[in-house]
Amino acid sequence: MTSKTLTVPAVALGTWAWGDSGEAGDGYFGSRLTASGLRGVVEKAQSNGFTTWDTAVVYGMGRSETVLAQALKGYDRSEYQLSTKFTPQIAGDGDDPVADMLEQSLDRMGTEYVDLYWIHNPADVARWTSLLIPLLKSGKIRHVGVSNHNMEEIALADQILGEAGFRVEAVQNHYSLLYRSSERAGILDHCREHDVRFFSYMVLEQGALTGTYGPAHPLPEGSSRAAAYNGILPRLQALTERMGAIGEDRGASAADVATAWAIAKGTTPIIGVTKAGYIDGLSRACGIELADEEIAELEALADATDVDTRGGWEREM
Repeated sequence: MTSKTLTVPAVALGTWAWGDSGEAGDGYFGSRLTASGLRGVVEKAQSNGFTTWDTAVVYGMGRSETVLAQALKGYDRSEYQLSTKFTPQIAGDGDDPVADMLEQSLDRMGTEYVDLYWIHNPADVARWTSLLIPLLKSGKIRHVGVSNHNMEEIALADQILGEAGFRVEAVQNHYSLLYRSSERAGILDHCREHDVRFFSYMVLEQGALTGTYGPAHPLPEGSSRAAAYNGILPRLQALTERMGAIGEDRGASAADVATAWAIAKGTTPIIGVTKAGYIDGLSRACGIELADEEIAELEALADATDVDTRGGWEREM
Protein backbone atom coordinates (compact mmCIF):
# COMPACT_ATOMS: atom_id res chain seq x y z
CA MET A 1 0.00 0.00 0.00
CA THR A 2 2.94 2.37 0.59
CA SER A 3 4.04 4.37 -2.41
CA LYS A 4 7.59 4.04 -3.66
CA THR A 5 10.35 5.18 -1.32
CA LEU A 6 10.90 8.88 -0.87
CA THR A 7 13.90 10.06 -2.89
CA VAL A 8 15.09 13.66 -2.83
CA PRO A 9 18.20 15.57 -3.93
CA ALA A 10 21.09 16.05 -1.42
CA VAL A 11 19.71 19.48 -0.49
CA ALA A 12 16.09 20.67 -0.30
CA LEU A 13 15.15 24.31 -0.89
CA GLY A 14 13.42 26.34 1.79
CA THR A 15 10.90 29.07 1.07
CA TRP A 16 10.17 30.37 4.59
CA ALA A 17 11.46 33.83 3.59
CA TRP A 18 9.24 33.75 0.46
CA GLY A 19 6.35 34.49 2.80
CA ASP A 20 7.76 37.99 3.38
CA SER A 21 5.84 40.56 1.35
CA GLY A 22 8.89 42.00 -0.36
CA GLU A 23 8.61 45.28 1.54
CA ALA A 24 11.59 46.08 3.76
CA GLY A 25 10.90 45.28 7.40
CA ASP A 26 7.70 43.42 6.56
CA GLY A 27 8.10 39.79 7.50
CA TYR A 28 10.25 37.51 9.58
CA PHE A 29 13.43 37.85 7.52
CA GLY A 30 13.17 41.39 6.22
CA SER A 31 13.73 40.04 2.70
CA ARG A 32 13.25 42.20 -0.38
CA LEU A 33 11.89 39.74 -2.92
CA THR A 34 10.48 40.12 -6.43
CA ALA A 35 8.60 37.67 -8.63
CA SER A 36 11.30 37.88 -11.32
CA GLY A 37 14.05 37.33 -8.74
CA LEU A 38 12.34 34.22 -7.37
CA ARG A 39 11.68 32.94 -10.89
CA GLY A 40 15.44 33.22 -11.44
CA VAL A 41 16.05 31.17 -8.29
CA VAL A 42 13.67 28.45 -9.53
CA GLU A 43 15.21 28.31 -13.02
CA LYS A 44 18.74 27.99 -11.67
CA ALA A 45 17.78 25.46 -9.01
CA GLN A 46 15.78 23.26 -11.35
CA SER A 47 18.54 23.21 -13.97
CA ASN A 48 21.09 22.23 -11.30
CA GLY A 49 19.05 19.30 -10.01
CA PHE A 50 17.69 20.94 -6.85
CA THR A 51 14.04 20.11 -7.31
CA THR A 52 12.52 19.67 -3.82
CA TRP A 53 10.76 22.80 -2.55
CA ASP A 54 9.76 23.07 1.11
CA THR A 55 7.06 25.49 2.20
CA ALA A 56 4.22 25.76 4.75
CA VAL A 57 0.87 27.49 5.16
CA VAL A 58 2.26 29.55 8.06
CA TYR A 59 5.08 31.05 5.98
CA GLY A 60 3.36 34.35 5.36
CA MET A 61 -0.04 32.68 5.89
CA GLY A 62 -0.25 31.16 2.42
CA ARG A 63 1.92 33.73 0.69
CA SER A 64 4.97 31.43 0.39
CA GLU A 65 2.88 28.65 -1.20
CA THR A 66 1.29 31.09 -3.66
CA VAL A 67 4.57 32.75 -4.64
CA LEU A 68 6.30 29.36 -5.03
CA ALA A 69 3.55 28.11 -7.35
CA GLN A 70 3.89 31.24 -9.50
CA ALA A 71 7.67 30.81 -9.70
CA LEU A 72 7.29 27.15 -10.75
CA LYS A 73 4.76 27.91 -13.52
CA GLY A 74 5.56 26.20 -16.80
CA TYR A 75 7.48 23.30 -15.26
CA ASP A 76 5.89 19.89 -15.58
CA ARG A 77 4.60 18.66 -12.20
CA SER A 78 6.87 15.61 -12.47
CA GLU A 79 9.93 17.88 -12.60
CA TYR A 80 9.74 19.06 -8.99
CA GLN A 81 8.63 17.90 -5.55
CA LEU A 82 6.43 19.95 -3.23
CA SER A 83 6.74 19.67 0.52
CA THR A 84 4.25 21.56 2.70
CA LYS A 85 2.81 21.29 6.18
CA PHE A 86 -0.27 20.93 8.34
CA THR A 87 0.19 23.19 11.36
CA PRO A 88 -2.08 22.07 14.25
CA GLN A 89 -1.86 25.49 15.92
CA ILE A 90 -3.91 27.06 13.11
CA ALA A 91 -6.26 24.14 12.48
CA GLY A 92 -9.85 25.05 11.67
CA ASP A 93 -12.78 23.57 13.58
CA GLY A 94 -14.39 21.60 10.72
CA ASP A 95 -14.89 17.83 10.72
CA ASP A 96 -11.49 17.23 9.14
CA PRO A 97 -9.08 20.13 9.67
CA VAL A 98 -6.15 18.25 8.08
CA ALA A 99 -8.00 17.62 4.80
CA ASP A 100 -9.26 21.22 4.85
CA MET A 101 -5.78 22.72 5.28
CA LEU A 102 -4.35 20.41 2.63
CA GLU A 103 -7.09 21.42 0.14
CA GLN A 104 -6.23 25.09 0.66
CA SER A 105 -2.53 24.33 0.06
CA LEU A 106 -3.29 22.31 -3.08
CA ASP A 107 -5.45 25.16 -4.31
CA ARG A 108 -2.76 27.81 -3.69
CA MET A 109 -0.11 25.65 -5.35
CA GLY A 110 -2.31 24.61 -8.28
CA THR A 111 -1.65 20.90 -7.87
CA GLU A 112 -3.56 17.70 -7.13
CA TYR A 113 -1.03 16.21 -4.70
CA VAL A 114 1.93 17.02 -2.47
CA ASP A 115 4.99 14.79 -2.53
CA LEU A 116 5.70 15.23 1.15
CA TYR A 117 3.20 16.41 3.76
CA TRP A 118 4.32 17.19 7.28
CA ILE A 119 2.67 17.54 10.65
CA HIS A 120 4.46 20.77 11.46
CA ASN A 121 4.47 20.75 15.24
CA PRO A 122 3.41 18.10 17.72
CA ALA A 123 0.08 18.76 19.34
CA ASP A 124 -2.28 15.79 19.68
CA VAL A 125 -0.18 13.25 17.74
CA ALA A 126 -2.83 10.51 17.80
CA ARG A 127 -5.55 12.81 16.54
CA TRP A 128 -3.69 14.52 13.70
CA THR A 129 -1.62 11.60 12.42
CA SER A 130 -4.63 9.34 11.88
CA LEU A 131 -6.26 11.99 9.66
CA LEU A 132 -3.38 11.62 7.19
CA ILE A 133 -4.30 8.02 6.35
CA PRO A 134 -7.28 8.73 4.04
CA LEU A 135 -5.19 11.39 2.28
CA LEU A 136 -2.40 8.86 1.68
CA LYS A 137 -4.94 6.35 0.37
CA SER A 138 -6.43 8.91 -2.01
CA GLY A 139 -3.00 9.85 -3.37
CA LYS A 140 -3.31 13.52 -2.37
CA ILE A 141 -0.26 12.92 -0.18
CA ARG A 142 2.58 10.75 -1.46
CA HIS A 143 4.76 10.64 1.68
CA VAL A 144 4.41 11.72 5.32
CA GLY A 145 6.87 13.45 7.59
CA VAL A 146 6.79 14.88 11.10
CA SER A 147 8.49 18.13 12.09
CA ASN A 148 9.62 19.28 15.55
CA HIS A 149 8.56 15.91 17.03
CA ASN A 150 10.65 14.15 19.69
CA MET A 151 11.56 10.45 19.66
CA GLU A 152 8.41 9.35 21.49
CA GLU A 153 6.14 11.36 19.19
CA ILE A 154 7.90 10.06 16.06
CA ALA A 155 7.40 6.48 17.29
CA LEU A 156 3.70 7.08 18.03
CA ALA A 157 3.07 8.67 14.61
CA ASP A 158 4.90 5.76 12.95
CA GLN A 159 2.82 3.22 14.85
CA ILE A 160 -0.47 4.89 13.86
CA LEU A 161 0.51 5.03 10.19
CA GLY A 162 1.93 1.51 10.36
CA GLU A 163 -1.44 0.04 11.29
CA ALA A 164 -2.70 1.25 7.88
CA GLY A 165 0.37 0.07 5.96
CA PHE A 166 2.13 3.44 5.81
CA ARG A 167 5.00 4.95 7.78
CA VAL A 168 6.75 8.14 8.81
CA GLU A 169 9.27 8.51 5.99
CA ALA A 170 10.85 11.78 7.04
CA VAL A 171 11.66 13.85 10.12
CA GLN A 172 12.31 17.61 9.89
CA ASN A 173 13.94 19.30 12.87
CA HIS A 174 16.09 22.34 13.58
CA TYR A 175 19.65 21.01 13.31
CA SER A 176 22.85 22.99 12.88
CA LEU A 177 26.38 23.21 14.25
CA LEU A 178 24.91 25.41 17.00
CA TYR A 179 21.87 23.23 17.72
CA ARG A 180 22.36 19.45 17.76
CA SER A 181 19.53 18.45 20.07
CA SER A 182 18.12 15.87 17.60
CA GLU A 183 21.50 14.16 17.42
CA ARG A 184 21.90 14.03 21.20
CA ALA A 185 18.38 12.64 21.59
CA GLY A 186 19.17 9.73 19.25
CA ILE A 187 16.80 10.89 16.50
CA LEU A 188 19.51 10.91 13.81
CA ASP A 189 20.52 7.36 14.74
CA HIS A 190 16.87 6.27 14.67
CA CYS A 191 16.44 7.74 11.18
CA ARG A 192 19.59 6.05 9.89
CA GLU A 193 18.54 2.67 11.28
CA HIS A 194 14.99 2.85 9.92
CA ASP A 195 15.65 4.40 6.52
CA VAL A 196 13.88 7.63 7.46
CA ARG A 197 15.11 10.80 5.76
CA PHE A 198 16.18 13.46 8.30
CA PHE A 199 15.71 16.99 6.96
CA SER A 200 17.71 19.59 8.86
CA TYR A 201 16.37 23.14 8.89
CA MET A 202 18.07 26.34 10.07
CA VAL A 203 21.43 24.80 9.16
CA LEU A 204 22.70 28.35 8.52
CA GLU A 205 20.86 29.73 11.57
CA GLN A 206 18.96 32.24 9.41
CA GLY A 207 22.23 33.68 8.09
CA ALA A 208 24.19 33.85 11.35
CA LEU A 209 26.44 30.95 10.21
CA THR A 210 27.09 32.18 6.68
CA GLY A 211 30.12 34.29 7.58
CA THR A 212 28.36 37.23 5.90
CA TYR A 213 27.27 38.72 9.21
CA GLY A 214 29.33 39.66 12.23
CA PRO A 215 29.51 42.29 14.97
CA ALA A 216 30.45 44.91 12.36
CA HIS A 217 27.84 43.69 9.84
CA PRO A 218 24.70 42.67 11.78
CA LEU A 219 21.55 41.08 10.35
CA PRO A 220 18.91 43.46 8.88
CA GLU A 221 17.62 45.75 11.62
CA GLY A 222 13.94 45.40 12.46
CA SER A 223 13.71 41.76 11.37
CA SER A 224 12.84 38.97 13.82
CA ARG A 225 16.10 37.20 13.02
CA ALA A 226 18.12 40.32 13.92
CA ALA A 227 16.51 40.30 17.36
CA ALA A 228 17.38 36.60 17.76
CA TYR A 229 20.98 36.61 16.52
CA ASN A 230 22.66 40.03 16.50
CA GLY A 231 23.44 39.81 20.20
CA ILE A 232 25.34 36.53 19.83
CA LEU A 233 27.33 37.31 16.65
CA PRO A 234 30.55 38.11 18.60
CA ARG A 235 30.47 34.61 20.12
CA LEU A 236 30.16 32.99 16.69
CA GLN A 237 33.20 34.67 15.18
CA ALA A 238 35.82 31.98 15.91
CA LEU A 239 33.50 29.34 14.42
CA THR A 240 32.56 31.27 11.27
CA GLU A 241 36.19 32.27 10.68
CA ARG A 242 37.27 28.61 10.88
CA MET A 243 34.43 27.60 8.54
CA GLY A 244 35.60 30.32 6.14
CA ALA A 245 39.18 29.01 6.27
CA ILE A 246 38.09 25.41 5.62
CA GLY A 247 36.00 26.67 2.72
CA GLU A 248 38.78 28.83 1.29
CA ASP A 249 40.97 25.77 0.70
CA ARG A 250 38.18 24.40 -1.47
CA GLY A 251 37.02 27.55 -3.24
CA ALA A 252 33.90 27.63 -1.04
CA SER A 253 32.30 29.88 1.57
CA ALA A 254 31.59 29.42 5.27
CA ALA A 255 27.92 28.83 4.37
CA ASP A 256 28.91 26.05 1.95
CA VAL A 257 30.92 24.41 4.76
CA ALA A 258 27.94 24.57 7.16
CA THR A 259 25.78 22.89 4.51
CA ALA A 260 28.48 20.29 3.75
CA TRP A 261 28.67 19.53 7.49
CA ALA A 262 24.90 18.83 7.60
CA ILE A 263 25.21 16.53 4.57
CA ALA A 264 28.21 14.75 6.14
CA LYS A 265 26.05 14.05 9.21
CA GLY A 266 23.68 12.07 7.00
CA THR A 267 20.95 14.72 6.85
CA THR A 268 19.20 16.53 4.00
CA PRO A 269 19.63 20.24 4.71
CA ILE A 270 16.77 22.56 3.79
CA ILE A 271 18.50 25.75 2.71
CA GLY A 272 16.56 28.97 2.31
CA VAL A 273 17.10 30.36 -1.18
CA THR A 274 16.21 33.95 -2.04
CA LYS A 275 18.92 34.66 -4.63
CA ALA A 276 19.90 32.62 -7.71
CA GLY A 277 23.56 32.90 -6.67
CA TYR A 278 22.84 30.77 -3.59
CA ILE A 279 22.39 27.76 -5.89
CA ASP A 280 26.10 27.86 -6.81
CA GLY A 281 26.89 27.50 -3.12
CA LEU A 282 24.65 24.44 -2.82
CA SER A 283 26.40 22.81 -5.76
CA ARG A 284 29.77 23.52 -4.10
CA ALA A 285 28.55 22.20 -0.74
CA CYS A 286 27.48 18.92 -2.34
CA GLY A 287 31.02 18.48 -3.64
CA ILE A 288 32.81 19.12 -0.33
CA GLU A 289 33.98 16.12 1.66
CA LEU A 290 34.91 17.18 5.17
CA ALA A 291 37.52 15.12 7.01
CA ASP A 292 36.49 13.62 10.38
CA GLU A 293 38.99 15.93 12.11
CA GLU A 294 37.40 18.98 10.48
CA ILE A 295 33.93 17.89 11.58
CA ALA A 296 35.17 17.34 15.15
CA GLU A 297 36.93 20.71 15.18
CA LEU A 298 33.85 22.58 13.94
CA GLU A 299 31.63 20.87 16.52
CA ALA A 300 34.08 21.73 19.31
CA LEU A 301 34.18 25.39 18.24
CA ALA A 302 30.37 25.39 18.01
CA ASP A 303 30.02 23.93 21.52
CA ALA A 304 32.45 26.57 22.81
CA THR A 305 30.15 29.39 21.65
CA ASP A 306 27.76 28.31 24.41
CA VAL A 307 24.72 29.76 22.64
CA ASP A 308 21.21 28.32 22.53
CA THR A 309 19.47 28.97 19.21
CA ARG A 310 16.33 26.99 19.93
CA GLY A 311 13.35 28.64 18.25
CA GLY A 312 10.41 29.87 20.29
CA TRP A 313 8.21 27.24 18.59
CA GLU A 314 10.32 24.22 19.60
CA ARG A 315 11.03 22.24 22.74
CA GLU A 316 14.24 20.46 23.66
CA MET A 317 14.35 17.02 22.02
